Amino acid sequence: MRSRAGLPAPVITIDGPSGTGKGTIAGRLAALLGWHVLDTGALYRCVGLAAARRGVPLDDDTALGALANGLRIDFEGDRVLLNGADVSTDIRTAGASEQASRVAACPAVRRALWRLQREAARPPGLVADGRDMGTVVFPEASVKIYLDASSQVRVDRRYKQLKQKGMDASLPSLTRDLAERDRRDRERALSPLEPAADAVVIDTSALGIESVLAAVLAAVRQVLPDAEQRGAEPGAEGRGKQSTEQPGLAPEQ
Repeated sequence: MRSRAGLPAPVITIDGPSGTGKGTIAGRLAALLGWHVLDTGALYRCVGLAAARRGVPLDDDTALGALANGLRIDFEGDRVLLNGADVSTDIRTAGASEQASRVAACPAVRRALWRLQREAARPPGLVADGRDMGTVVFPEASVKIYLDASSQVRVDRRYKQLKQKGMDASLPSLTRDLAERDRRDRERALSPLEPAADAVVIDTSALGIESVLAAVLAAVRQVLPDAEQRGAEPGAEGRGKQSTEQPGLAPEQ
């Protein structure tokens, strides 16, 4: 399958604020297509977690950039490894979300992770979810999706998610944190959160996962009909699950 100029494989980007289901949709879509998947939120969460553990101020751009350049982040199935240690649970807390939002506003961190994200695009294709995948990291992506939802719906989803994982959660606290994160994401000078001009925007407020996935597949079908056919092959879903491992996310990236 052909990719757009500058990329070794086709890329589908899924951007949007927290709580819109983009991570779930990206994983499901990649599994159906038999493609690789990139969870960029986990990268920023790892940088934030490492900074907190090492006492690096979350507003020190230079120090955070140096820290990000020295980290090794690997994905092994559903596990996220930070310098070889499993931090899959540690990076999914409300505190880690807050840390990720703050370090993501640092230009040096975004520069440090940019090449790593670009290098994740490899055959047969990549589904990348984040906040600036379609606008900055992969502006030449074949298909760009932007998922959105009301702030109240997103808070409720996050609350239920944390409770299901047995983590402490407070609706008032989550509401404040989400509003502040939205403000930082949308107002930062570098790579602000916004839909790409050519993105397909889907409001997920009143939609379930299956409905959102169907809408995304319809958008993909318009541009990449061959990708949908690949997803119909026996065993394609299993290949997608295995492809969540991202080798080569090495310290220098």
